[in-house]
Amino acid sequence: MESTLAVKMLAALAQETRLAVFRQLVEAGPAGRAAGELASALDCAPATLSFHLKELTNAGLIAGRQEGRYVIYAANFATMNGLLSYLSENCCRASSADGCGC
Repeated sequence: MESTLAVKMLAALAQETRLAVFRQLVEAGPAGRAAGELASALDCAPATLSFHLKELTNAGLIAGRQEGRYVIYAANFATMNGLLSYLSENCCRASSADGCGC
């Protein structure tokens, strides 16, 4: 993963509402949740939620799909796992200490 992509993803998550949205979608699993459900769960105005969903989508962390008249959003688990791998790929490399948490 390129560091610029990691920075883009981390920047998208570095906002309270977006982090809450992403956590809701991770909890929902691959089935995802409708935008209206997310708005209700987070007590967020639809226009505000739409802005945050757009930011998370642009960072590649979530994706939306049309189901009838609803847009269902789901976390992109491959991207999330890629970011986690990038963050921990060199964990404890320069340390000889036992007990590395990786």
